[in-house]
Amino acid sequence: MFVGRTSAKPRITGKAGSRIVQFKRVTLGAGFFRALERNQILRLLGLLSLNLFLCVGSVRAAQNAPSLPQEPRNATSQSAAPPQVPASVSGRVVDPTGVGVTGATIALAGADRAASQQAVSDSDGRFSFADVKPGPIRLTIAAEGFATQEFSGNAQPAQTLEVPQITLSLASVTTEVRVVPPQVIAEAQIKEQEKQRALGIVPNYYVSYIPNAAPLVPRQKFELAWKTMLDPVSFGIAGAVAGIQQAQNDFSGYGQGAQGYAKRFAASYADDAIGTFLGGAIFPSLFKQDPRYFYKGTGSKHSRLLYAVANSVICKGDNGHWQANYSAVLGSLAAGGISNLYYPSTDRNGVRLTFENALIGIGANAAANVLQEFVVRKLTPNLPSHDPASSSGGKTRSLVGRAFSSLGSLMRDGD
Repeated sequence: MFVGRTSAKPRITGKAGSRIVQFKRVTLGAGFFRALERNQILRLLGLLSLNLFLCVGSVRAAQNAPSLPQEPRNATSQSAAPPQVPASVSGRVVDPTGVGVTGATIALAGADRAASQQAVSDSDGRFSFADVKPGPIRLTIAAEGFATQEFSGNAQPAQTLEVPQITLSLASVTTEVRVVPPQVIAEAQIKEQEKQRALGIVPNYYVSYIPNAAPLVPRQKFELAWKTMLDPVSFGIAGAVAGIQQAQNDFSGYGQGAQGYAKRFAASYADDAIGTFLGGAIFPSLFKQDPRYFYKGTGSKHSRLLYAVANSVICKGDNGHWQANYSAVLGSLAAGGISNLYYPSTDRNGVRLTFENALIGIGANAAANVLQEFVVRKLTPNLPSHDPASSSGGKTRSLVGRAFSSLGSLMRDGD
């Protein structure tokens, strides 16, 4: 059986102005179509195999190829940005009155700390910075005697920034004042006085080498008198005076022997104790006077001599004013009056003995003051390290003064 296919080819026929399309049927054999289909199929399979091979090779090459980093999109724009032009900063620093501050230190800091700058104001208080990187800036201004101030701003590229006038305020000064009661100061000064001993032995408590020493309160005045009378040297002086009196048979009513010596010793010590407590503690507390002698140490010898003698009858009160030394005078009179109670009846001359003892006590104190001013200081170690710059006075109740008082008694009562 013959199987065939038909194909039509158009043919144009017709008259003028019209066209008639006619198709002519062509019949092809079956062998022709089989050969045509076989060639096309082989060709198609070859093309498909080639395409498949190329696709597989491309995929493997893409997998083995290293990945390249992606460049940022704005890299080109950044590299193309033009550099910024530096700015400049200037200004003036003044004090509260508007006068320029010379030598003020101005520190400029920006976002980049490595680009910090520093300048010093001139005689008119002006300062300036060049090559300042644009951006936020901060100025720190410091000057001696003024409080530190700061200024913040923003510098634009190529800008000449004029900072507003900076007025520095005065620095606040904090002073710590420690208030110490005068009693505490006086206590410390007494501790120094208690170390004073002439020749390293004889107490010299009633002499102050500190000018304008703090006044003593009553308790301190009694404490100083008590420590003086309990010192072994006080007993030694009283014993020496009693021995001289017995050797000269002074106050013969006491008799001789151990009993006479004991009476003389008791009388001598009583004179010292009563005079010290009355003239150095009781009356100074009542009249608010200082019983100490204040070493002068300056001026001519004549002025120092007058100063020493005068301080037997005048003194400085606890209020700092000069006044008559009522404590010394009344203390000598009271001690002389009390001595009539224990001296032998033959030596009790009433008012005469009382005033004699008072005058002897005042003279002894004057002589002791002169020794303190010119001699005793050189013989006294452990002195406070204060150089006298001014003078004030007081009554001397030191053992040196009592020794002179005892010698006066010997001269008065000698047979």
